[in-house]
Amino acid sequence: MTPYSTPTRPATVDTVLPGGLRLVALHTPDAPLAELRLVLPFARTEPALTPAQRALAACLGTGARTADGRTLTRQAVADRAADLGAELTTVVTAESLVIAVGVLAAGLPGALDLLAGLLVRPHYTDHEIGLAHARQPSPGARPSDRARLRAALMGRAFGDHPLLAPPPPAGPPPRAAELHALHQRAVVPAGAVLLITGEADPAAVAARAREALGAWYGGPSGLLSPPFARAVPTPGRTAVGAADGSGQALLLTAGPAEPGNAPLHLAQLVLGGHASSRLAQRLRDRHGLTYAVSATLRETRAGHWLETEAAGAPGTAARLAEEAVRCLADLAAHGPTAAETERARSYALGFTRFALATRAEEATALAGFLAAGLPLDWLDRYRTTLEEVTHSQVIDAASEFLDPDRAAIATLDPGAPARHDKTEPAA
Repeated sequence: MTPYSTPTRPATVDTVLPGGLRLVALHTPDAPLAELRLVLPFARTEPALTPAQRALAACLGTGARTADGRTLTRQAVADRAADLGAELTTVVTAESLVIAVGVLAAGLPGALDLLAGLLVRPHYTDHEIGLAHARQPSPGARPSDRARLRAALMGRAFGDHPLLAPPPPAGPPPRAAELHALHQRAVVPAGAVLLITGEADPAAVAARAREALGAWYGGPSGLLSPPFARAVPTPGRTAVGAADGSGQALLLTAGPAEPGNAPLHLAQLVLGGHASSRLAQRLRDRHGLTYAVSATLRETRAGHWLETEAAGAPGTAARLAEEAVRCLADLAAHGPTAAETERARSYALGFTRFALATRAEEATALAGFLAAGLPLDWLDRYRTTLEEVTHSQVIDAASEFLDPDRAAIATLDPGAPARHDKTEPAA
């Protein structure tokens, strides 16, 4: 077993397989299903790879070869999963490829063998790639207004970054040989994390996983998002021209943030994290400017920021920005009330429990913690931290992080006069 600097839960095996895969097997009593979560680095670090990355994620479960050389088609993979009582899905984020398997406890050994076939002996075909390509949105379609606004905001705030690069020009789907080459580079154990939860003995589960995945070698892939050019957003305002037919005015802001800062988390919730937040009361309830407004803490390998977002009727973007700035300034200057802090604390503590109400949700969250370098019991520790945060600490966090003069602000408004995308320095 490989030691780690942070403790793990009891009844847990935490080890690294010979190929470099970090394997964590966690005992969850009275669980009729075993849950597997494999998290692979899969950031869009090279724009030219984007079409192949999309195709690989869509086709990963469509074929494999068995150890004795037989080919499993998409239907054969689906039939085998059904025989085991398993469901296999893939999810792609901006930075990761996640393979999720839920399976009846008795089917776990077979599910590991099936997963190993897809990882070690994939079988991609031009036919399946063509089907996946046909299901994708048209590559030549204009990006949505929200996507263009976010790219403009993030470029203003943090500078150029691979995640902000426009997609490559439309072209034919990648060939099977390209996907096999990308698979060999990207779907590799070094740098990846596999979490398995269930009622079986973790040591036995780890031994079975080692047997199934012993032939999996390779990596690391290098598909890790590099840090932003600037750790703190550059303040200022950006106006983006609306596309023809746009029906919404949009506001996005990016302010400074700090990962794991519990007082800031509570200040963010007071600002725009629930239905009775300051932004909701001011922009929606008092002024009727928006039907959707929120504030969110964003954390990625590239960086972290406090984001606010609002949408309203055409012609309201400037007013949305004005009222959001006033809301931020008021909280930064005076802080939340004690009642607001306690409401945010209760909401945060409740959300960390009901958002992970099922074994599947818990497995997904725990795998995410592990992939981010956090310990398995991070959430338990964080709940304790939230309970201990003082009102004065939340006031201090609001003062430090919610000052609108430290935020980048971007708007898009189809009701405004026609204009090219424009950036202005902070006032």
